[in-house]
Amino acid sequence: MENPTDQQWRIIPLQIHDAFMNMALDEACSEEVAAGKVPPTIRFYRWQPSAVSIGYFQSLNDEVATGKCKEAGVDVVRRRTGGGAVFHDYEGEITYSVIAPENIFPKGITESYHEICGWIIQSLQLLGVPTEFKPINDIILAPNAQSPDGTNVGGKKISGNAQTRRNGILLQHGTILYQVDVPKMFSLLKVGQEKISDKMIKAVEERVCSIKLLKPEVTMEQLYQGLFQGFTQNKKHSIGDWTPQEIQRAQELIKSRYGTPAWNELR
Repeated sequence: MENPTDQQWRIIPLQIHDAFMNMALDEACSEEVAAGKVPPTIRFYRWQPSAVSIGYFQSLNDEVATGKCKEAGVDVVRRRTGGGAVFHDYEGEITYSVIAPENIFPKGITESYHEICGWIIQSLQLLGVPTEFKPINDIILAPNAQSPDGTNVGGKKISGNAQTRRNGILLQHGTILYQVDVPKMFSLLKVGQEKISDKMIKAVEERVCSIKLLKPEVTMEQLYQGLFQGFTQNKKHSIGDWTPQEIQRAQELIKSRYGTPAWNELR
């Protein structure tokens, strides 16, 4: 096995795209990395408008309140990765993607998650946020983590991640929560037929935390700078951008896949 630190990485700094472009860029980049035309890539991005992404194996109608999304101007897209439905709030998170040959990571799924999630843990450590990896693909606050008012928030989730491997390429993407609007999230996702109650909202707030709750003074920009530093630590890297071929291919993929009902309503 080679090693991520032996690679020359292309880093694509924080960009803002809609849901369809975000997913299409991941796939276009995967194809170019597989063809050896671009180096292994780490990218950071946000979603505008806000969006819901669903896992590859999920049923759109079972998971998403599509009418409510339309009313709220929230995009809905199906990912190529598995996992559950995620609300990507423009004001609420930074997302990353790692796209690289799978042979530079451990073969085991949990082990490869552990390695890449370690880069997030390093990043958050730089911001004074202690976290740890929770298999199979979550990052939670360390047992001793406290909010500013002294409340113990250890064990709460602050990052969820998803992965797929195709054509020798590993794609892992995930979100780091900056702030969480649980009622809004519930209004866009189907959380069972029972009425959304204060009790249910409280239950989610008990399980999830965000940078803003833990470190109110940290800005979104500071979170991004921390992630940039943590992900690039000990790696040979250069700042790059998409090639014209990647942009063109991404636009094709929006037309043929990510922007189509055939793909998004697949199940």
